[in-house]
Amino acid sequence: MLLVIKILLISMVIYFGIGLLFSIYFFLKGAAKIDPLIKDSSWKVRLLLMPGAMITWVFLFAKLMKR
Repeated sequence: MLLVIKILLISMVIYFGIGLLFSIYFFLKGAAKIDPLIKDSSWKVRLLLMPGAMITWVFLFAKLMKR
């Protein structure tokens, strides 16, 4: 049981680590490809959207690859 918990925790750390790296790239360069209005938004708005991008990075990555 302890091994299963350890594997799940490591998987979550990897997932959110990749999500953090992706969300930084996404808000610096990639978001404008999906939504042109994001260019005019402040860094505070982008910071508020970052947790959502970290969680949904797989879907956002797929959407970026289609464009």
